[in-house]
Amino acid sequence: MNKKRPILLPKHERMLQQVGEQFKLARLRRKLSAEQISERANIGTSTLWRIEKGDPGVAMGNYFQVLTALGLDREILKLASDDELGRKIQDAELTSKKRAPKREGFS
Repeated sequence: MNKKRPILLPKHERMLQQVGEQFKLARLRRKLSAEQISERANIGTSTLWRIEKGDPGVAMGNYFQVLTALGLDREILKLASDDELGRKIQDAELTSKKRAPKREGFS
């Protein structure tokens, strides 16, 4: 089965590549081989290599498994923790609807 690869803007591709490089550097600092991390993360070495290259087609769960294998699983809690825009909206007391309104003509 062919899986669709997510389409990212070039700047977002570069950001994901940087994340992959950070994973690789964390592994190398720990003097662990790709095989060791792959085994600990319960993924294939080719998946690890894709993660280290910043491949957007790799499932988020695999990224998390590698973080866990590196002992960095708590780092995931930092994602979206400093939501500056969200805080500004909250501070302005703007409300957002829980659901989008139903569109007319559709059942």
